[in-house]
Amino acid sequence: QVQLVESGGGLVQAGGSLRLSCATSRLTFSLYHMGWFRQVPGKEREFVAAIIRHGTLTEYTDSVKGRFTISRDDDKNTVDLQMNSLKPEDTAVYYCAADETWHTITVGAGGIDVWGKGTLVTVSS
Repeated sequence: QVQLVESGGGLVQAGGSLRLSCATSRLTFSLYHMGWFRQVPGKEREFVAAIIRHGTLTEYTDSVKGRFTISRDDDKNTVDLQMNSLKPEDTAVYYCAADETWHTITVGAGGIDVWGKGTLVTVSS
């Protein structure tokens, strides 16, 4: 069974940093575009960042541009999200996602092939 497992969430003060990581198993990693989404209770899951196969292209939602960086390691089959200058409004459950279609991974969330179970990020003011 294909699995995505997120780690690295936690509590951080505003202005601080966290690095999320997503480990994959039983996934032909190089075939998939990878992304991060987030969700706050009562709201829809929203796109945060995505990275194309082989890592040559990235895309971010406007609110995280310049603060977050997505990267992938095709040898380790992992995708990371480095989050700097965190704000209280970044508080959410962050989900790793994999999809074979670039449009889907950058729009989400209904058609995504594989989801992780999420990791909670809490940013205190």
